[in-house]
Amino acid sequence: MAEAYPLVSIITVNYNQPEVTLAFLDSIRHITYPSYEIIVVDNASPTKKPAIIKEKHPEIILIESKENLGFAGGNNLGIRIAKGKFHLLINNDTEVDPKFLEPLVAKLQQDPKLGVVSPKIRYFYHPELIQYAGFTTINPITARNKGIGFQEVDKGQYDQDSYTEYAYGAAMMIPVEVIRKVGLMADIFFLYYEEMDWIHRIKDAGYKIGYVHNSLIFHKDSVTTGTMSPLKIYYLNRNRLLYLRRNVHGPLFLLALMYQFLIAVPKNILVFLLKGQFKLCRAYKNAIGWQVSNAFNRELHRSPNLD
Repeated sequence: MAEAYPLVSIITVNYNQPEVTLAFLDSIRHITYPSYEIIVVDNASPTKKPAIIKEKHPEIILIESKENLGFAGGNNLGIRIAKGKFHLLINNDTEVDPKFLEPLVAKLQQDPKLGVVSPKIRYFYHPELIQYAGFTTINPITARNKGIGFQEVDKGQYDQDSYTEYAYGAAMMIPVEVIRKVGLMADIFFLYYEEMDWIHRIKDAGYKIGYVHNSLIFHKDSVTTGTMSPLKIYYLNRNRLLYLRRNVHGPLFLLALMYQFLIAVPKNILVFLLKGQFKLCRAYKNAIGWQVSNAFNRELHRSPNLD
C-alpha cells in the first residue's frame, strides 16, 4: 500500500533574484500537501544576497554555493542533501496552484514505469496560454523538438495524463531511487539541455516520462537570462551540440555533424549578421568554438553519481 503523504523535497535555485524566489515561496506556503521540505540553493548571487529569503521564510533550508554552478550543478547541490522520497526540481520563477503536488505524487506511486513527471505549465503573465503539456522526441540530427500545446489557449484539450518524450526542467518530480540508479544531471551543461540529457539517460534505464494534467503551475519564463540574451544564445547552441555528442552515435551522429556545420551554423551566423545582432553572433560563434576546442575532451561524457 502506497504511503499517503511521502516526504517531497522541493528544490529551487536562486541567482540574484530574491524577490522572484520570495514570490515562489509565498505560493508554496498555500499548498495543501502536508509533507515537504524546501531547499533553496543560491548560486553565488553577486549583488543581491540571499539572506532576505531565509529571513522571510525561516522554514527553508538555504544552501549558499561558493560559485555559480548553473542550473544542473545548483540542483545537484540540493539533491545531495534532500531527504524526500520524491524530489521536485522547480524554477524559482514559477508560482504554483495550491493542489499541484498531490497529483504528481499520486502518479508516481500508481505507475512504477514512470521515472519523471511534469505538471501542466501555463504562462504566468498570460495564464490562459499553455507552455507545456508534453514534448515530442528530439530529432537526432537537428537536436530540436516541439512542445505539445505550446502557446495554445487552454480549453481542456490536454486534460488527460499521458506518457511523453521529455519532462520540462521548469518543474519535474523524480523518485530518489531513480536518481540513485541513473546519477545526477551532468553539470557540464550549466544551462539548457541538461534536463533533456538527464531524461535521455532515465529512458535508457527503462523508465517512462509522464505529463500530469491536473497538476498546474505558472511560469514567468526567462526572468534570469532574458529572451534573446548573449548568455542564452551561447548556452542553447553550445549545449544543443553537446546533447548530440552525448546521446547520438554512429552514422546518425555523422549526419548530425554534417547538418550542424554545413547548414545550421552558416545559416545562423548569416541571420545574426543581417539583423545586425553582433553580440548574439559573437555568442553563437563562441558556442561553436567551445565545441571545437573540446572536441576530444572525455569529461564531456561524464555524469556525477548521487552516492
